[in-house]
Amino acid sequence: MSDDYVVGLTADGADATGATIFGDIGLHRLEEAGISWRLLPPIPAHGPVDPAALAGVDAVVSFGHIPFSAELVRQVPRLRHIARFGAGYDGIDPVALAREGVVLTNTPGAVRRPLALSGLTLLLACAHRLLENHRVTVSGKWALERGAHRGIGVDGRTVGILGFGSVGSELAGMLAPLGVEVIATTRSGRSERAAQLGVELVDRETLAARSDFVVVTAALTEENRGMLDESFFAEMRSSAYFINIARGGLVDQPALIRALRDGGIAGAALDVYDPEPPAADDPLFAMDNVICTPHALCWTADFTRDVSRSVIDALIAVSRNEIPETALGRDALDERTWRGRATAEACGQLAAEG
Repeated sequence: MSDDYVVGLTADGADATGATIFGDIGLHRLEEAGISWRLLPPIPAHGPVDPAALAGVDAVVSFGHIPFSAELVRQVPRLRHIARFGAGYDGIDPVALAREGVVLTNTPGAVRRPLALSGLTLLLACAHRLLENHRVTVSGKWALERGAHRGIGVDGRTVGILGFGSVGSELAGMLAPLGVEVIATTRSGRSERAAQLGVELVDRETLAARSDFVVVTAALTEENRGMLDESFFAEMRSSAYFINIARGGLVDQPALIRALRDGGIAGAALDVYDPEPPAADDPLFAMDNVICTPHALCWTADFTRDVSRSVIDALIAVSRNEIPETALGRDALDERTWRGRATAEACGQLAAEG
């Protein structure tokens, strides 16, 4: 590690004192490892990023979803590591970055359980009509409406998990003792894990038609953006609930609003939106059958502790010219181009040794 290894914190989640939206993330560990940090200038979440905003740093902690591209990092030759504070890396191609010698890391292990628990929380809230019963209680309608909003419960119901990755499979494990049937879609071919959990893998249309609760845990890509559209909601049962803890961009939001307004589905619980933050007058906020949370339901003390540890571990590892276990696109990371290892002299030495 050089004597002036510097980590930049994106301003969408931190301030100049090191305080973050997550609280204490352990920046003292960087200082103890001889790594300095500073706040970066504001960087837009959408649109082009000015390379000058990243000048003078070796690594970036990205709290939001800044679109780091291969073209961008080519213009910032010092940069060697982008550490996402979370699991998602929307708009970033880890293989393209790796080919430019930049490591992208995320924290899927730290996010998996808190996010699955968020999905379970919203599912149970829908099953017991928690929001409606809360309103009855606080609005003085106890005598008139107590018992008017009975839930459907979960025993014997079918839960469809759209995206059987690490979060989806974790959620399936949590549902196992509750007496529900779990079906799922997957792109990752996790048939062995599904079999272990007693989960039936189906296509998207079948999942929509059979589920009492649809829980979205899939990653967002350009290929699946807006895939949950008018036809998907038309397939769902009128008694079913739609729960999204993944990404708002997966959903055609006007189609969801129409399904909720017209009785196509019973209700929804949403932790994510498109765009974010949503407008203050978003029609979803005025609906009695929709639970809304601010893309933060999984931000528990456990989440902050584990994600922070993972991010700081990765930053220290890369500063020591080590490739962290959480590196994405690692197969494309050539030691001859990785900025953590390859100076021109090192490249020459590797060539001589090869």
